[in-house]
Amino acid sequence: MKKLMIALAFVGLSTGAAMAQDTEVPVKKYSVATNSFWANWFVSVGMDANAFYSSQEYGVNKNPFSTKRGALGFDVAVGKWFTPGIGLRTKFEGIWGKQVNTSENHPLFTSVNIHEDVMFNLSNMLFGYNEKRVWNFIPYVGIGWIRNCSGNSNDISYHFGLLNNFRVSKRVQIFADVNIAAAEGSLDCAPVDVFSNYDKFKHRHWDKKLGVSVGVTYNLGKCTWDKVPDVDALMAMNKEQIDALNASVKEQQDENARLRDMLAKQKPVAEKVVETKTQLVGTAASVFFNINSAKVASRKDLVAVKELAEYAKANNAKIVVTGYADSKTGSAAYNQALSQKRADTVAAELVKMGVNRDNIVTEAKGGVNNLSPFSYNRRATVKVQ
Repeated sequence: MKKLMIALAFVGLSTGAAMAQDTEVPVKKYSVATNSFWANWFVSVGMDANAFYSSQEYGVNKNPFSTKRGALGFDVAVGKWFTPGIGLRTKFEGIWGKQVNTSENHPLFTSVNIHEDVMFNLSNMLFGYNEKRVWNFIPYVGIGWIRNCSGNSNDISYHFGLLNNFRVSKRVQIFADVNIAAAEGSLDCAPVDVFSNYDKFKHRHWDKKLGVSVGVTYNLGKCTWDKVPDVDALMAMNKEQIDALNASVKEQQDENARLRDMLAKQKPVAEKVVETKTQLVGTAASVFFNINSAKVASRKDLVAVKELAEYAKANNAKIVVTGYADSKTGSAAYNQALSQKRADTVAAELVKMGVNRDNIVTEAKGGVNNLSPFSYNRRATVKVQ
């Protein structure tokens, strides 16, 4: 019997979890299920605004918005998130840069840059995965290859940036990428002169780029993550189901004992009718339900209801069916509708027993917390008026 009750509890739990409602199966905040390799890919396209800082420059204003430094560019990227917090991105940049020498000497040059970045979504790492979060804050570091097409020079580039993704829809995001890149001081092919304080024998000197990229990201294939169920919370819910089933069984056993005692103490017909009416009018029989369900958990609960139905038919009496839900799960509106469904289910059972539907009144009390444990509140009561 105990094994049967445990099996019924698991069935009730899985059925409740599958139903659409406000309360979902409990999940872990920071854990998700692993996706396939082809999931969580994305492509991005953006426009860049860049400001170059040359290793050899002398006496030039540092303002990144100055026309002596500023230049435009574009970028295209493809990447994949391996977890909600860690991803890789390959980015191609086409850049028009300024070879900043002096305030009067800052010729334009063209370059291309391909780099691989490791991204860290701190929003998901710190606050847990949320596919509907509006803003994700993503620092990254990377290394790549950069070529000065005008000067025919190549070098290794180093990157650091802050990618800000803003959710538009499930698949579309707008991004703002603030980044810094650096390469050896020979990248822009500028001449070294006596004013630059350049000493290649003592120090390493760098050409640097401060950039801002704005564009659109499109997510490919499956772009969300399934959260991992919280096993401890599920076990606690399962215990509640077992408690509810045990309570239902005990209540039925007590009712059966009461009925046996009534049969043993039967009196003559005239007295029996009076006694039965006194005992049955106002007496409530409870029918229990699993979490989020309007299906009777155990048909045994209907034994006591059958007795009330027979009395109602014999006396053309009214029967009141009141539905309840537990207030700790689901919203008020959902529990109100669920309690009405439970009352209607029991009313339908009474009709099957031969009770005139016009003699059945249904009520819905919504979510309550009258009984302990709270799973006992998932019921409907039947009374004869």
